[in-house]
Amino acid sequence: MARDTAPQCKQCRREGQKLFLKGERCFTDKCGVERRSYPPGEHGRGRMRQSEYRVQLREKQKTKRYYQVLEKQFSAYYDKASRQAGVTGENLLRLLECRLDNVLVRLGFASSRRQARQMIRHGHWLVNGRRVDIPSYQLKPNDVISIKADSAATDTVRAATELIATVPAWLQADHEALTAKVLRVPERSEISAPVQEQLIVELYSK
Repeated sequence: MARDTAPQCKQCRREGQKLFLKGERCFTDKCGVERRSYPPGEHGRGRMRQSEYRVQLREKQKTKRYYQVLEKQFSAYYDKASRQAGVTGENLLRLLECRLDNVLVRLGFASSRRQARQMIRHGHWLVNGRRVDIPSYQLKPNDVISIKADSAATDTVRAATELIATVPAWLQADHEALTAKVLRVPERSEISAPVQEQLIVELYSK
C-alpha cells in the first residue's frame, strides 16, 4: 500500500494552516504551525511570488495532504468526478469525503486519517457486517459501519470520540455502541474541508 511518509507537521507549515494530520497533538501548543508559523526549509521566511498557477497548485497540494492521498490517486478521483453529472469540484470533494478512512474521522472514531487507515488495514472495521481493509473504500447511503467484536482497538476508538464535538448531518453515529450509518451523500455546505475546489478544477483544466 503506497502512503505518504513525509513529516506531517511540515506539511501543515507548507500550507500555512492546520490540516489536523496528527490528531490530538494538533490541539496542543506542540502543534508545528503554532510553534513555527512559517514554511519549512532554508527560504521559509522569505517572500514568494504569488502567481495564479502557484495558488492553484498549492490548493491541490493542500487538498491531497488534508485527505492523505497521493498524486496518482488524486488524479483518478478528479477524472471520475469530471465524468459525473453536476459540478466537478463538488463531485471531487464528495468522493474524498466518502472514503472510509475520512468517514471514521468525521464520526470521531479515529483522531486522524493516518490512525484510521492503520485500523482499517488491520481489519478492525466492518461495513454492512463484512470486514473491509481498504482505506479508500467508497461508502454509499445506508451503509452501516461497526467495529469488529472484541477488537483490540476499542479503547483507542473510544479515546478518539472525546475529540469530536459534532457529527456531520449526513452521518449518524452511536458512540456507545461504536456503530454508524451513512444517511446520504454530503452537500457542499456540509463539507468542512478547508478547500477551494474551483482552483483545483482550474488547474486541471489548463
